[in-house]
Amino acid sequence: MTMTYIDKTTRPGGTLRRRMARLTTDLWLPAAVVVLTLAVASVRPQILDAGNIAAMLKSFSVMAVMVLGLTWVIAAGKIDVSFMQVAALANMICAWSLAQGWGWGAAIGAALAAGLVVGVVNGLLVSAMRLPALIVTISTAGICASIAAALGKGTVIRIEAPGPLAPLLDPVLGGAVPPVVVPVLLIAALAWVVQERLAMGRYIYAMAQNEAAVRSVGVPVVGLGVLLFALSGVSAAAAGVLLAEHLASGQPMIGGPYLINGLTVVLLGGMMVRVGKPNILGTLTATLFIGVLFSGTALLGLPDYQRQIIQGALLLIGLAVATLAARHHGTGGHRDGA
Repeated sequence: MTMTYIDKTTRPGGTLRRRMARLTTDLWLPAAVVVLTLAVASVRPQILDAGNIAAMLKSFSVMAVMVLGLTWVIAAGKIDVSFMQVAALANMICAWSLAQGWGWGAAIGAALAAGLVVGVVNGLLVSAMRLPALIVTISTAGICASIAAALGKGTVIRIEAPGPLAPLLDPVLGGAVPPVVVPVLLIAALAWVVQERLAMGRYIYAMAQNEAAVRSVGVPVVGLGVLLFALSGVSAAAAGVLLAEHLASGQPMIGGPYLINGLTVVLLGGMMVRVGKPNILGTLTATLFIGVLFSGTALLGLPDYQRQIIQGALLLIGLAVATLAARHHGTGGHRDGA
């Protein structure tokens, strides 16, 4: 499966009105985070309690780590639906390794290595052999899920002692901010610089529009494609390790709920921030928005199915609004799945 993004940037001499329109579009999602938080707080002030903020930021950190690599894969016009099962596999490998008497360092290394291997395999099959990314990653997702289940024989593996990542998950600053937020934001900032300021970022965006043209100017498209899938695998595995520490267990079924959530934050962020171009800032903002949405619906007592309906509706509304804005202002793009 490939996905195409057409970016109609402002032409030289473009009007101030056009530039302001783009800025306004970029600010819609951050504004929505603020509005949603205030709306929920007006009914359930508990959303601003230190404990609830800490819980939201932990979830934000895990999700952000999980989909940072996925953001680049989708920005390049590909798709990876194995990321959530890679996280589950890494989660189980970490817990299983500890249960076998391995140290935390070895367990974390094994989990990350598994994510790297899956990512490289995905990349080689998609980029070198030119197989459909959707079919490839569905297949590897199934393999990862099966191995994860086999490691625990279908059950949860408990982790008895906290590991070296535990201090990152213990909230500070009045119990509201887990320190893990800091390295997550630093990694995201580095990824943003690469995507928005370096040649690699331009190549990633260009691959989505015309991979043959990128290849013709000497860019190693196959190698870059493998690298992007490898990074997606490693970032998903890192999230699985964080979940192992956070939940003190390996859970083979943990990956399932992250599929729609992960795709939503990447696509919603790409629609509402820098319209038409999946990007790191958009992914982070959308991750925060979904976190506030989940917390708010839970505090309001809404069942999961209603939350999922709201989430799906918001994704469709975001797509419609972003597409209309792009057509009106000429600032964004259009997606086409194949």
